Amino acid sequence: MTEPIKISTPLTDASVRSLKAGDNVLITGTIYAGRDIVHQRLVELLQQGKPLPFDICGQIIYYVGPAPARPGQVIGPAGPTTSYRMDGYTPQLVERGLKGMIGKGNRSQAVVDAIVKNQAVYFAAIGGAAALIARTIQKAEVIAWPELGPEALQRLEVVDMPVIVINDSNGNDLYAEGQKHYAR
Repeated sequence: MTEPIKISTPLTDASVRSLKAGDNVLITGTIYAGRDIVHQRLVELLQQGKPLPFDICGQIIYYVGPAPARPGQVIGPAGPTTSYRMDGYTPQLVERGLKGMIGKGNRSQAVVDAIVKNQAVYFAAIGGAAALIARTIQKAEVIAWPELGPEALQRLEVVDMPVIVINDSNGNDLYAEGQKHYAR
């Protein structure tokens, strides 16, 4: 197994192009947390010509609705949610400069096409490792829609958050490659 690749946010076209499907990556920096309703609201803002609550260019969105933090903790368990639930909104966000997404599961062809066209990347976080992932989150701050509780839009500061590249900017798909390997 190779050493993980360390990257920092915000992402650039060059940093995204350097990542290949199957790479183990450690992310450090600011990422954003949001699920279905957050994505719906972000796209509605774009459609209305209104500004987003953060500069989306070069950013990563983690598909997570973390559990409440226990006393003395920054955040509760923070495992990934199923990514396809955001697929209807993702192409519009990627076209506006979103460079990375973190979740679990396959993406639609429309999302994969947007990833390739706009030099973005889709990462998977390990499902079932929510408590371990939470340890990489050093700060969590709600920046929009606090009425959504744990599903509000949050800014997270992470150090060495472990992820795996699933869909790279060249159109490679780790899940598809894995299926081909085991179909033999």
